[in-house]
Amino acid sequence: MGAIFISEMVGTAMLLLLGAGVVANTALTKTKGNGTGFLFVNFGWGLAVFAGVLVSQASGAHINPAVTLGLAAETLVQGKSVEWGTVGIYLVAQLIGAIIGAALAWLAYKQHFDEEPDPATKLGVFSTGPAIRSYGWNLVTEAIGTFVLVFVVIAGGMVSAGNWNGGVAAVNLGWLNALGVALLVVAIGASLGGPTGYAINPARDLGPRIAHAILPIKGKGDSDWGYSWVPVVGPIIGGVLAGITAGVLLPV
Repeated sequence: MGAIFISEMVGTAMLLLLGAGVVANTALTKTKGNGTGFLFVNFGWGLAVFAGVLVSQASGAHINPAVTLGLAAETLVQGKSVEWGTVGIYLVAQLIGAIIGAALAWLAYKQHFDEEPDPATKLGVFSTGPAIRSYGWNLVTEAIGTFVLVFVVIAGGMVSAGNWNGGVAAVNLGWLNALGVALLVVAIGASLGGPTGYAINPARDLGPRIAHAILPIKGKGDSDWGYSWVPVVGPIIGGVLAGITAGVLLPV
């Protein structure tokens, strides 16, 4: 259990260090990457997932509560038992890792946070926010994006294991398997990320939001807790629905 905890914590910390880092690089004042734009952020987050997956192989590289809960839902649909204690270990490790990664990103850009005059920009480095605030529709967007993530990740795992109709042989690309997940995250960001900033991961949003609340960030403003439930509940709904659907439909 200790190995799972450490693996998920390290992987999620790497994800948030690089993910929050790419947002800081394009958003904060006087950085080398200032103003590089949304697609730049999409690719940065994708590569952050790539790195996070690579360093968390011991636990299966979930680094996302929506993935963990989606896999649990798939297992239940298949009539198998779920070790809920282990699920809890995954979730706690992911949240702690996300807080650590966000804090490290803040340290890397400390001087730029101090120079940034806009509190909303500072918060945007840590957590997501909607382009148009409408909690119901924002929730739908997050659920759909996360459904795509978890459903395709489960399908990709079946291909890697050779568990596919027609007897398709296993396709194990080694470390390049992580690149497929990275490109999937880029695709989700480019296609579905506009309305909410695509958290698609409860720990990715909640952990850094907690870090934003507790870190001594100069002129940071509030942490927008009124919106905070959307990027937690939406991805959980989407992940669980993806796991249920995968358990019924996959392989197809």
